[in-house]
Amino acid sequence: MKKGLVMEGGAMRGMFTAGVCDVLLENGINLDGAIGVSAGATFGCNFKSRQIGRAIRYNKRFAHDWRYCSFRSLLLTGDLYGADFCYNLLPNKLDRFDYETYRSNPLKFYAVASDCNTGEPVYKELPLCDQHDLTWMRASASMPLVSHVVKIDGYSLLDGGMTDSIPLKAFENMGYEKNLVILTQPREFVKEASSSLKLMKFSLRKYPKMFEAMLHRHEMYNQEKAYVFRQEVAGKCFVICPPKALGISRTENNPDELQRVYDLGRLSMQENLTKLMEFLK
Repeated sequence: MKKGLVMEGGAMRGMFTAGVCDVLLENGINLDGAIGVSAGATFGCNFKSRQIGRAIRYNKRFAHDWRYCSFRSLLLTGDLYGADFCYNLLPNKLDRFDYETYRSNPLKFYAVASDCNTGEPVYKELPLCDQHDLTWMRASASMPLVSHVVKIDGYSLLDGGMTDSIPLKAFENMGYEKNLVILTQPREFVKEASSSLKLMKFSLRKYPKMFEAMLHRHEMYNQEKAYVFRQEVAGKCFVICPPKALGISRTENNPDELQRVYDLGRLSMQENLTKLMEFLK
């Protein structure tokens, strides 16, 4: 029976996921596969490279660096999160990613991106985390309105959360029968239609099917979340989520706030560690 990890996105809400993952690593919990959406991929990849504390460390260190995330970056580069800084300079020079451990770890790692031409999700295994894989990871986290469309392998891609925010069912279809699902919204959260649909329609004018998916994104999200909790009741997944809304901006640059949300993730996992280990037996 293959055991997996499913990680929702949410930009800086992903610090919650980072805290959960670090507690898993500290307690030697091994899984067979992991799949991340957006921040779930960009922060969750540190689970495969076994780099405890890396996600919170570099986010705090570069929180005020305009090259990392800023409207200045958006104006100068077209990406709110600077592509070259985040996916080249940061992992290769400033806070080195452990490529060797990532590649030797048998855990399979997947990212979810959205195909702008079809309005459907794409699930991509990232075995190497080389520049090609990092570009797929960037695509998974490229939020609409504030990011370039990422073109790679014949695809035109944007944020995976636009088409599959919580890919539990997709992972089950890949053969992962027991899954830990990390959500970055509380249980009672219900997503509403985006208030930016007019801007989205203009921004995605070349991709009508992607805009159509965005019209129904809130419905998709709420259906996926309901499915997660049905699977939890059936004993097929284990859910970790914040006890209440995290109250953090998607572009938060206050290191104390980043630490607070990270610590909430750690606490949530620590409180459920015994139950999770029983579930995974």
